[in-house]
Formats: sequence, C-alpha cells, structure tokens
Amino acid sequence: MFEDLSEELVNLLAKEPALERAYLVGGCVRDALIGASGKDVDVEVYGVSYEDLCAVLEPHGRVDLVGRSFGVIKLRLKDGETYDFSIPRRDSKIADGHKGFEVTFDPDITLEEAAQRRDFTINSLMWDPREKKIIDLFGGESDLKQGVLRHTSDAFAEDPLRVLRGMQFAGRFDLKGHESTLTLCREIAGDYPQLAVERVREEWFKWASRSKRPSSGLRFLVESGWSIHFPEIDALRGVPQDPEWHPEGDVFVHTCHCCDAMAQLPEWQAEDEESRIAHMFGILSHDFAKPETTHEAERNGRMRIVSPGHEPLGGPVAESFLKRIDAPNTFFKRVPPLVKNHLVHTQPLSEKGVRRLAKRLFPETIEGLCLVVTADLQGRPPKVADLSDVDRLRELASNLNVLDESPQPILLGRHLMDRGMEPGKSFGSILNSAMEAQLEGEFIDLKGAVDWLERYLDSNN
Repeated sequence: MFEDLSEELVNLLAKEPALERAYLVGGCVRDALIGASGKDVDVEVYGVSYEDLCAVLEPHGRVDLVGRSFGVIKLRLKDGETYDFSIPRRDSKIADGHKGFEVTFDPDITLEEAAQRRDFTINSLMWDPREKKIIDLFGGESDLKQGVLRHTSDAFAEDPLRVLRGMQFAGRFDLKGHESTLTLCREIAGDYPQLAVERVREEWFKWASRSKRPSSGLRFLVESGWSIHFPEIDALRGVPQDPEWHPEGDVFVHTCHCCDAMAQLPEWQAEDEESRIAHMFGILSHDFAKPETTHEAERNGRMRIVSPGHEPLGGPVAESFLKRIDAPNTFFKRVPPLVKNHLVHTQPLSEKGVRRLAKRLFPETIEGLCLVVTADLQGRPPKVADLSDVDRLRELASNLNVLDESPQPILLGRHLMDRGMEPGKSFGSILNSAMEAQLEGEFIDLKGAVDWLERYLDSNN
C-alpha cells in the first residue's frame, strides 16, 4: 500500500522529528485500499503549530500558503511532486451556507476528534507511514469492503453538500447508502437552498466524469429524498415503458442502466473530462421528455405504451437541468443536440442526411452521438442490444469524414474574391447557399464548388 509514494516524501515523513505524528488522510487512503489511482495525497500533522510546520517544510521544497485559512500548506518537493500538509482543525457551524463555519486549529486534537469531522467513514481513514498501517476509528475499511456509504458522525448534517458528495461517491465506488445516513439526508433535504450552485455543479461533474456505476449515485439521490431538487430526474420514476421494447422497467430504471452502460464503454473512459461529462449528461437526459409524452396508443392493432416526440421535446428539458446546476455554456451546446437526435439511427441513412446530422450536432459529433445511442440500446436488460444501426451510422460518417467533426465549408470568401467580387452582404447569402448545396451533395471538392458557383451566379443574374 502506497508503494508508489514519492521517495522524497517517504524519507521526509520518516526522518523529520517534527513529523513524527504525521498521517496520510482522507481520499488517498480510501483510493489506495481499492487500488484506485490518485495523485492527491493529503498529510495531516499533529502536535505542531501552523507556523512551526511551515518552518519544518521550507528546507525541503517550495512552500505555498494559499490554504492558510484552512491550515493547509502546499509543499512542492524537489522531485516535482506536490502534497498538501495541514494541521487538524475543528469546524463549528455558526450560520447557514457553506461559509457559515468557524474554523479553529488545534495541533493537540485527538485523532478521533479530527477524523470525526469528515463526512463519511470511508473518508475518515488514516495511514501511519512509519508503522505502515491503517488507522480506522469509524469502521471505514469494513464499509468500503461491504459497499456501504455511512456518515461518520452527526456533524454530517451541518453541511448539506455532503448529501451530493454522497451521490457522487456512491456512483464512483458503487456504494449503497446506510439506512441511518439516508434518514439523516432526508431530514436535511430542506437545507438544499443553502448550497451555492457552483458547489452543486462540482458534485454533479464528479458524478458524470468519474462514476464506475452511475446508477448507484442516482439511487442514492432518490433514497436520500434529494431527487426532489432535480425534478427532471425525479419525474422519470414510475413512468411506464412498453415491455417489448423495454423489459427492464420504468424510465428511471432504464436511465440507470443506460448511465451504467455509458460508464463501461472503453471509448467513454478514454475521453477527456469535458466529453465524459457531456456524454454522461447526454444519456442521463435522453428520455427527460418521456414523462410528458408517454401514453397508451394503438399500434398495429394492439395497445402499446409510446412516447412520440420525446426526442425533440427533450432538448429544452435537458437545458432546464443544465441551468439548474449552472453548467457552462459548452454543455448547453453539446448535450441538447444529443438528446434531440438520439433516435436518428432508426431512420433510413443517406449521405446528405448524415452530413446534415453532423452539422446539427456541432460542436458535438456523430461519434459522441454513437456513444449515447449505444448506451441507450445496452440499457434494456435482459434484451440484447442490436448495434448494427449504430455501426452503419459510424461507418457512413467515417467515409464522409464527418464522424468526429462537422462538415467544413469548401467554398470560402476568398474564392469569391478570386473572381473579383467585392466583400459585402451578398457574400453571406452566397456562402450559405453554397453550404446547403454541399450538404445536399451537389459538390464534394473545390472544383465542384467553383462550378456550382458559376451556375449559381448565372441563375441569379
């Protein structure tokens, strides 16, 4: 355990007398136990003041005091690795909101008192680097092995953000909330308005980009009573689906399976963080309009459960969710087009249709849409997913060079000026018409574009 720690840090902790009571704490211990890779290593030091700790660390590297108000010192060692050192503190709730805490530092606080202020038992673990053993005062190691998410103490209720932290931890590590923790979460559900929206967004982004089993996070959200604060998700519960197409259950159950399927796709796992978030939100929200469109109707002589038009109507509902968590503008551009086009593969595919699809999706891509469609099809157990339509869409888009990008205009303003035309209002009209013609397949290269331009100008003179 912790075999990959910086040798310089190991030597510092082992040989510096003032760091005799220094422990690795929190998430790094949790992650090491489950074999997860993590670069953030936090060291908590007992028995020294903040000033004395600064003096001890300064000879060993670059010291940054940006976290002074929280008793944190960033140390960049000579080997280039950076670690957070802190002294134990007490947090006392004195007002509503995430800033309503009075922080006091006490180097003589006990290990139990310090660990008690952490949100969940899995985050209250410590590691003694000299004895090379875990210090587990609240049963966090057992909870981790059993897949249980349990609050460390009643101080949990002082910061309602911990419920959303629980959501993303449940998703990231496939944990189920302990009943006592879920009860406490329900008791503080009314404190949600205290939360700053940027902190809410941060927890959703962690859920969307890091989850191993996203459904565990969504179920924690429901079981904690906090899904009411995200009505776009809460409304999915109990919405029926036709069992022939969706044997797995209602729309919420389907969405859970779909999110899990997305998290298992190697292509999603290999993406950059923004794309993982965009595509997870895309599959989370792909059926957001089913609650308002689902009804029974006759199809081919039998009554079926249908949801006509839920794709285009789902775009604005997805935007509502993104607005609720104050997502940056890039996600408003990327997520709704995925929702509005997630059934396009069920329609006949043509070259011009695929080119127009790539244009509609921009700045999202057909490849991103294929991930959403794949996760949707795989989210219907025990029904086996037929991905042949997705494969055809991906192949056709690849052949047209629009799998990972929108069609780029072939005819440009400089080509008009090469003909002696003066820039002006007419340029925009001509270039727009040229782009429409290109999407229709009337030309595929510059020679064809110039020929088209000649015909266009002749017909408009």
